[in-house]
Amino acid sequence: MSSKQWNEPSGGKKAGFGKFTKLATAYDKFMEEEGIPVFRDLGIKNVRNLPLAPWKRTGGKGSYIQLYGTEGKWGCYVVEVPPAGALHPEKHMFEKIYLVVEGRGSTEVWLEGENKKHVFEWQKGSIFSIPMNAWHRIVNATNDSALLQAGTTAPVVINALQNIDAVFNNPYVFHDRFSSADDFYKEHDEIEPDPVRGLAMRRTNFLPDAINCELPLDNRRSPGYRRVEPFMTQNTFYYWIGQHENGRYSKAHAHTSAAILICLKGKGYTYTWPEHLGPTPWKDGYGDQVRRLDYEPGGMVTAAPGGARWYHQHFSVSKEPFRLTAWFGPHNPGRDPGPPGEKHTDYTAIDLHEGGTAIPYWMEDPYLRKEYKETLEREGVENQMPDELYQPPSDQ
Repeated sequence: MSSKQWNEPSGGKKAGFGKFTKLATAYDKFMEEEGIPVFRDLGIKNVRNLPLAPWKRTGGKGSYIQLYGTEGKWGCYVVEVPPAGALHPEKHMFEKIYLVVEGRGSTEVWLEGENKKHVFEWQKGSIFSIPMNAWHRIVNATNDSALLQAGTTAPVVINALQNIDAVFNNPYVFHDRFSSADDFYKEHDEIEPDPVRGLAMRRTNFLPDAINCELPLDNRRSPGYRRVEPFMTQNTFYYWIGQHENGRYSKAHAHTSAAILICLKGKGYTYTWPEHLGPTPWKDGYGDQVRRLDYEPGGMVTAAPGGARWYHQHFSVSKEPFRLTAWFGPHNPGRDPGPPGEKHTDYTAIDLHEGGTAIPYWMEDPYLRKEYKETLEREGVENQMPDELYQPPSDQ
């Protein structure tokens, strides 16, 4: 029992300390106890630059990544597989997707007590999902190290259960998330509308090459923007792959924290700022409160680092298209707060003057267009943002 006694406030004072320090969650403690670095920031230009330490549990080297705004929502890490080696087999009560940053190898996946084992090969740019609580082993096929980046729902599970043994040694088998069919890890190309917003979706548990795969036309973020949502192993872990053409950039749009943008191809930069600063922060004298990160393939940035709604805007500055994958964990737009059946709108794709949070080009801060034009000139990239994009519609 505690030796300290609580006393009621006197003289009209308020109870409590007033100011306090945020406590470590069960997942925070778990990461620290793993004995590898934990990277926390707005983002990083390239995850290949992260310091890695021997990771006893996995048999490789690794680093956890907890970008601002994702705390408690979903987890991320990079793991290095030793040359011509393999990681330890593992299973766990949380979802996991892998993106291959570098290398070539294979993965084995099987269920406890069953003979069927799926084995498939991966390369740089592959994305695949591990079914909930399925055994899996990552094998490096080359004499060089392989580097994989993982996104997980571990924080949600570990913070809820607060028992690591229940997470990594749980006997339950999810037959509804695993199939013995030979095509379980075969790439599927069919496109269908996702059931929430009607956007392009692919039901596939494996993408051999997310860097170069075909993307359907979307047009919601920038002219010619392309996008698809892979849906894997019945996951709640939500992500998509999108691409801005060279010489183009997205409209700024606002939503709450969870989304992380990871660069797959090209290079660019992202601006992010709190929604309350308004659509023209430089013009209004708040430019010093805008955050920026430049990144390249292997780089990543948080879209909304401050918890509340933040604007964020992505700029393609390379001679090839700027391809990004956005990871949200179990926080897709279909799980916004509200009772089941409540009507929602795709507000991040609807312009401000129409009731959404997207800033049309004609309403954005003039600083952005000027800076982008100058950046493309330095990079030797043609500007493909026509003047008419910056003209208000006739009814405004």
